[in-house]
Amino acid sequence: MEKKINYFENPGAENTDKVIELVKERKEELGIENIVVASVSGLSSVKVLESMPDAKLVSITHHAGFRDGDEVELEAEYVEKLENANVPIYAGSHSLSGVGRGISNKFGGVTPVEIIAGTLRLFSQGVKVCVEISIMAADAGLIPTDKEVIAIGGTAKGVDTAVVLKSAHMSNFFDLRINEIIAMPRP
Repeated sequence: MEKKINYFENPGAENTDKVIELVKERKEELGIENIVVASVSGLSSVKVLESMPDAKLVSITHHAGFRDGDEVELEAEYVEKLENANVPIYAGSHSLSGVGRGISNKFGGVTPVEIIAGTLRLFSQGVKVCVEISIMAADAGLIPTDKEVIAIGGTAKGVDTAVVLKSAHMSNFFDLRINEIIAMPRP
């Protein structure tokens, strides 16, 4: 089998529209229904929704307090659009850091989960995010683990990475399979 991977010269939001275009094409080719998107503000999820209104879309954002205080970083206008389209929005602890990051911040060192995250970042930040959000969505019961899904993630703002994968729950993390990389930035 021969497939194309799109590589971007730089990570970041300038790749968002192209990633969505490539995801739409791959979704149709493979007949994939479920798409999970990392979207801190909600904008990237809204863009995916507008491009693929037939997709079973899940929007994942940071947990409350990720940046400051007790706030979730979603913007009200995007939340309204997603809710009106019945798109689930999940704000929860990162599956590849969570309590481990708290331990490292307090006591130093690194946890095994942080090593996994660092290993995935060898490909790109977006690949790590795609794996992470698919586990979060699976653990919340928002995507299946017995079918391929497309996960879309990125670096800081917007999206620059998309993968086809079979997700897994946190408790059986090593059953997760990345089947294809659709797009990612070159390091």
